[in-house]
Order: sequence, then C-alpha cells, then structure tokens
Amino acid sequence: MNLHEYQAKRLFAEHGIPIPPGEVASTPEEARQIARDMGGRAVVKAQVLTGGRGKAGGVKVAQTPEEAETYAKAILGMQIKGLTVNKVLVDALAPGIRQELYLAVLIDRGKRLPMVMASAAGGMDIEEVADKTPEKIHTVHIDPTLGVRSYQTIYLAKSMGLPRELWNDFHEIVAGLYACFKSNDASLTEINPLIITVDDHLMALDGKMSIDDNALSRRPRLAEMRDFDEEPEAEAEAREAGITFIQLDGNIGCMVNGAGLAMATMDIIKLYGGEPANFLDIGGGARADQVATALRLILSDPKVEAVLFNIFGGITRGDEVARGILSALEQIDTSVPMVVRLAGTNAQEGLALLAEADMMTAATLSEAAQKAVAAAEASRGVETAS
Repeated sequence: MNLHEYQAKRLFAEHGIPIPPGEVASTPEEARQIARDMGGRAVVKAQVLTGGRGKAGGVKVAQTPEEAETYAKAILGMQIKGLTVNKVLVDALAPGIRQELYLAVLIDRGKRLPMVMASAAGGMDIEEVADKTPEKIHTVHIDPTLGVRSYQTIYLAKSMGLPRELWNDFHEIVAGLYACFKSNDASLTEINPLIITVDDHLMALDGKMSIDDNALSRRPRLAEMRDFDEEPEAEAEAREAGITFIQLDGNIGCMVNGAGLAMATMDIIKLYGGEPANFLDIGGGARADQVATALRLILSDPKVEAVLFNIFGGITRGDEVARGILSALEQIDTSVPMVVRLAGTNAQEGLALLAEADMMTAATLSEAAQKAVAAAEASRGVETAS
C-alpha cells in the first residue's frame, strides 16, 4: 500500500525528521487560507499516488495566498497518469536550498536485509541516476539486531561530500527514517529531496512510503490511510476478491498461483518476445469464482492479445481452476486466445475439462509462453488485416 506524500511526511516527523509546515486542502479556498496562515509563500503540490507530478504541472510555487488559491484551482481535478487530483498539500516555502540529496530505506531481497541508499544527486529520478551515474549511489546494509550505526552514516555522509558539521544531523535523520521503516512494516521509506538549506540545516521536502499489505491487519492506523479513490478500479476489485493484481503495459495477460511463479512466468514471456500485461497471483486454494473474477480483470484490459494460465496445483486444484476459466468464459464474450498450463493436483481432470472447450494447452511453461506469444502475434495480425 502506497501513502500520499503528506501521510509519509507526517510519519517521518513522528521519528524526528524535520519537514516543512504544511496542511492538506481539498478546495482552492482552503489552500488560500493555509498559505495565509503560513505567511503567504507556499508550495502547492498535487497528492496522487504516482510520480512525475512536477513535470505534469502538479507542483507550483506561490508567492501569495491568492496565487496559492489560483494554483490549487488549476491542480485540483487534474489528471496525472490517469489519476485524478482530489487534494493538494500546501507546504510553507522552504528556506533557500544549497543542495538536494536522496535518501531511502528499502529491502535488499538478495541480502535479506534492510538497506540505506543515499546519493548527492537528489531531486532526480533515482532509476535514471542508477542507470547513467551509478557511482553516485551509496549503500549500507542494516543488521536489524543492531540498527543504524554511526560508522555507517559517516561513510554515507563522506561518500556524498556532506559537510562535517551536518554529520550528526544526517545520522539522526537516517536513524529516524529506519525507525519509521521498521515500526510501520514498510517496504520503502524515501526522501527525495532531502535538502541542505542555506542556513545549513537538513529538511525532508518530499516523502514516499510503501507499506507491506500483509502487515495491515496489525496496523489498523495505517490501513485507515489507504486512499481507495487513488487505486485503479481493477486492483481494488482484485483485493476484495483476495487476489493480488497489478496492471502493467504489456499484451499478454497472466494468471498464476504463487508470487514467485508469477514473476518467473512474466520473465519467460519476455524471454520469448512478449510483454506481460499484468502481475496476477490467485494464491493458494483459489476457488472457481476467484479464477472467474481474475479472468474478467485480465480481459478488461483492451491491450491484452492473449492470456497465459500457469497453475501448479498444490492447495490450488487444477479442476477448480478449469471450472473458474469456463465459468468466466460463459459470462464474457471474448475472442482473445488463451493457453493453459496445468500441473500438480487434479491437473489431468482440469485439462480434460478444458479439452472439451477446445482451449490450447501446454505441458511446460516454456511451451505455454511460446504459444501465448505466437497467439498474440497471430491475433494482432488478424486485427491489422481486418
């Protein structure tokens, strides 16, 4: 679950990280009053769960309360990457900026440890920095039994060229960011930019935070922060059905049981020249109605040109999956080709049911992926010809 900037920054502040004063507004008039209360000069920032707000015109600097109102009126209702801006954060304009830094705590799954990532190239897309100038990114791993150690933050500070007089403050911010990460079961806490002001103070101007969905049952306060209006409709429906679904930009829909198997399926689709249209994990023990819901979600994407089912039966039974597929097809009129690979529990029973419906099947994942990619290409060729 992703948090809005204002939510993330408030959690950061609870752990001693300095942030600018600010309040959320849902009307231009509220934005004007907030700016007036803070002295007039303010930054008006769209609150949507996506990046690229500045480039889309969703971040504006106002010199007066009236300007803040004008900017809020323009930003509220704006579409940014398909998401509607329903509220803006009105922050007090920060003191002059001497330098922008990047700082984050995330999980290094290879090392199975939390990792602090820092860079002097703040304010930029960190993926672009990693691609073009990887030497500007510095990392340390945190032993959860020890927490953040001062030698680690000194290493990061020196690597970024931070003035020595800021090392103690930097250590407190890194330790606070890690404490926020840990205490909220986060998978990411990020400050970009962390600024050095002209009067030599550190301040978090922006904040990003992702929470592990599996922890929300024990974090009711965080669960209440979920913004349902900002979630794609398909992903919200999937969550209600107990399905993990994330829409992507490809052309081959995927239905898989198990997150690891889903990732492997997406990789092998790319290996054979296709692009996955989604990540979808129906989980263990999926019922026929869940499978039907999952298929409807996949086919609701007009970019999907073929669907690949990769089910390894254990708790999930192959015949239940097959019934779900057939049930969905009774409800949906579609010409999208489908390829099914079933293995494990009741796989033969499931394959027999699908054979009666004349669906394409495959014995291995490689064969299934190749058939799905070929079917998508053939489908595209037919559409082009028509």
